[in-house]
Amino acid sequence: MELTGIESTVALVTGAARGIGAAVTATLAGAGAQVAAVDRDTGTLATAVTKLEAEGMAVRGYAADVCDSTAVDALVRRVEDELGPIGILVNAAGVLHTGRAVDLTDRQWNEIFAVNAGGVFHVSRAVARRMIRHRRGAVVTVASNAAGVPRTEMSAYAASKAASAHFTRCLGLELAGHGIRCNVVSPGSTDTPMLRAMLGAGADPAHVIEGAPDAYKVGIPLRKLARPQDVADAVAYLVSDQAGHVTMHDLYVDGGAALHV
Repeated sequence: MELTGIESTVALVTGAARGIGAAVTATLAGAGAQVAAVDRDTGTLATAVTKLEAEGMAVRGYAADVCDSTAVDALVRRVEDELGPIGILVNAAGVLHTGRAVDLTDRQWNEIFAVNAGGVFHVSRAVARRMIRHRRGAVVTVASNAAGVPRTEMSAYAASKAASAHFTRCLGLELAGHGIRCNVVSPGSTDTPMLRAMLGAGADPAHVIEGAPDAYKVGIPLRKLARPQDVADAVAYLVSDQAGHVTMHDLYVDGGAALHV
C-alpha cells in the first residue's frame, strides 16, 4: 500500500538524532515530507541530518530541549516561519532509568517525567495551537508497551509513558472537531542504543526474546526484536491519509510481547 498525504507536508520529529526518532525522520523524509529534526544532542543530530541531506532528503536540524516550554514555543514558531505550517508531529524523544522503585532517586524520576511526559505536553501543546488554526494535522506519540504492562525495575519509565499515551488520546478527543488526529505507537523491545545501554555491553538480546519468568516478563512471540524501522513504518501509516479515520488509537508494535487486547 502506497501511503499518501505525507509528501510536501512539514513534519516535526523530536528525539530525531538516533534510534526510533532517527528512523521516523528518515522514513517521513523519504516519503517526501519536509522534516524538522529536533534533538538536544546537537552533535549526533548534525551527523544524522547531514547524512539524510546527502541522500537528497529535505531535513533540517533544530537543537532544542523539550523539557523547556519557552524553548519549545520558540522552536515551533521558528519551524513554521522557516518551513511552513506543521502538518505532522511525532513525539519520539525519551529517556530511560531502570531500577527498583524503592531505589529510584528524585532526580531520576523527575528527569524521566520531564522528558517523556512533560516534553510530549510542551511540544504537542505548541504544535496543536497552530494546527487548530489550519484545521488539519496528525500527531503521533511514541510510548511503550510498558505503559500498559507492569515491568519490574521500570516503574518510572512505564508510568511516564502511560502518562504520555493517555495525554495523547485525550488530546485527540479535544482536537477531533478541528480535523486533527492524535494516535500512539507503543513499541516493545526495539534494537536501539537505549535498549543496548539497558542490557549492558556485550549482552545477548536473546533473553529478551525468551522472556524472564523471574521478572514476570513474557517473551516475544514473533521471536525477534523490533527494528526502529518497524516502529517508523507504523508511525508513517498513522500520519498518512490511509489512517484518515483513525484517532485516539494505541498501536502496539511489540511482536505480541504484551499479549495486548
